[in-house]
Amino acid sequence: MRTVDVVVIGAGPAGTVAASYLKKQGYDVTILEKEKFPRFQIGESLLPCCMEHLDESGLLEAVKTKNFQKKTGAAFMRGEKRCEFFFSEQFTKGWTWTWQVKRADFDSTLAEATRAKGVDVNFECEVLKVTCTPDIQMLEYKDVDGNIHQISCKFVIDSSGYGRVLPRLFDLSKPSAFSPRGAIFSHLEDKNRTEKASNNIFVHSFDDNRSWIWAIPFSDGSTSVGIVGDKEKILELAENDGERYKAFIREFEDLKGRFKDSALKFEPRHILGYSIGVKKMYGDGFVLSGNSTEFLDPIFSSGVTFATASGLLSAKMTHRHLRGEAVDWKTEYEDVIQKGIDVFRSYVSGWYSGDFQTIVFAKEIDNDFKNQICSVLAGYVWDQSNPFVKKHDTILPTLAKVIKMKEKNLEGKQ
Repeated sequence: MRTVDVVVIGAGPAGTVAASYLKKQGYDVTILEKEKFPRFQIGESLLPCCMEHLDESGLLEAVKTKNFQKKTGAAFMRGEKRCEFFFSEQFTKGWTWTWQVKRADFDSTLAEATRAKGVDVNFECEVLKVTCTPDIQMLEYKDVDGNIHQISCKFVIDSSGYGRVLPRLFDLSKPSAFSPRGAIFSHLEDKNRTEKASNNIFVHSFDDNRSWIWAIPFSDGSTSVGIVGDKEKILELAENDGERYKAFIREFEDLKGRFKDSALKFEPRHILGYSIGVKKMYGDGFVLSGNSTEFLDPIFSSGVTFATASGLLSAKMTHRHLRGEAVDWKTEYEDVIQKGIDVFRSYVSGWYSGDFQTIVFAKEIDNDFKNQICSVLAGYVWDQSNPFVKKHDTILPTLAKVIKMKEKNLEGKQ
């Protein structure tokens, strides 16, 4: 039986950031990944904040060589209304750009760069059993040939994403407070893309804020196009091999024919009921990171940023723990990650209630407010100097109410 310092479950962004950081500190690290890379994954639009995590873990330069599509902002649209955010104008001092990526290429790049650092990266290895104690952790896994292996370590970081290995094995999952939603998506040729359209993610709201469309351009001239809505709507669009999805995106008025004659790179795929939470993020000998903790909603592209943020912080905490320091996992890890999740939860709620859209589609929006919101959209959800972070649970509904009253008064005077 092999013995290492740390086992990381999952080779996605959370796992590779954690493993690379720990390897840099001199630990013997093994990654066990269930799937074979490259593999398809959604979550294709990054946020500027995650660039800091990639840089600190030593993975940024490897990603730069791939020439992914640069992303400098986000645009929200509803009918004729439009609001653009440019990361260069945000309130928080930080990265002013990031990338839009095909996750198969992005995740493979991270995994290859992590392996090049000396981390033992194992694909097609399914973790079957985990036993954790304060001192020693035992894992049992099955390789691609069906052989069963055991490995022991001092600590386990679960970065298994949607696989949620430890939440499933240790009964840590809990339902999300959000209504069940789903998404249907594909990659399409994008011959009608303008130069301006290449550097932004575009979000089109419709159906009284209950549904929306994403358009995420890639550097190869294709674009990811997805529709998010309630489960019934997504199942309807997925009927007959996604024929209704194809017709919808080609005929949707706000897209103005952008994909009218576009060929699909693959048949539409759909997922349902993706929002989920956990009872706790840590325990004796283990910690959860990435989507193994909680996944909210794709509306603000927060998934990869939470993955890299929690992957990096979990690695730093593990490093301190293995050095013999007294670590308060509740206040120094879970509460920190939860604060960021809570900020985005307020914005997701604000999107579907309409408060966020009332603000960004107002006839006039205060520039300071807009720049502060922009920092949230850039992923800087731990910056307590930003009022739109510090007062996240009240500021959107309060401001939306003020705007509605102001616009109603103006209409009454006309």
